[in-house]
Amino acid sequence: MKVLVLATSLIFSAIGNIAFAKDISGMWKNIDDKTGSSKAILEIRKEKNGSYTAKVVKITPRPGYNPKDTCVKCPAPYTNQPILGMDILKGLQHTNDGAYTNGKIIDPLTGKIYSTKAKLSSSGTRLTLRGYVGVSALGRSQTWLKVD
Repeated sequence: MKVLVLATSLIFSAIGNIAFAKDISGMWKNIDDKTGSSKAILEIRKEKNGSYTAKVVKITPRPGYNPKDTCVKCPAPYTNQPILGMDILKGLQHTNDGAYTNGKIIDPLTGKIYSTKAKLSSSGTRLTLRGYVGVSALGRSQTWLKVD
């Protein structure tokens, strides 16, 4: 009987984690981890397969910075594509523990593509992304703030 109760509670717990997963779709402002200023406004959308994609919808002007118009150093299919409107994050998937993994993100200023994982704050207003090559411990983190 105890085994049945334990198994039932584990099943409902797993279903609860899946059913109440927070959808990260919407508008987000990314914050540069080096300068603390906003670089762009991005729109995250949920794809039919359940993964998330983020597109640049506005490049934020910053003092002393002239934004690039195209992704010059980027590999195909991004080569010479406009940064505004570009899907820079693809394949981010929600996991049962509340995190997001398996994404790929491109830095349109350098053309480098990084593996990405993310964690949403309990308030749902702060998304911390970790971009890395190989090992997550050797990457960089960036914060995206939900735009109302």
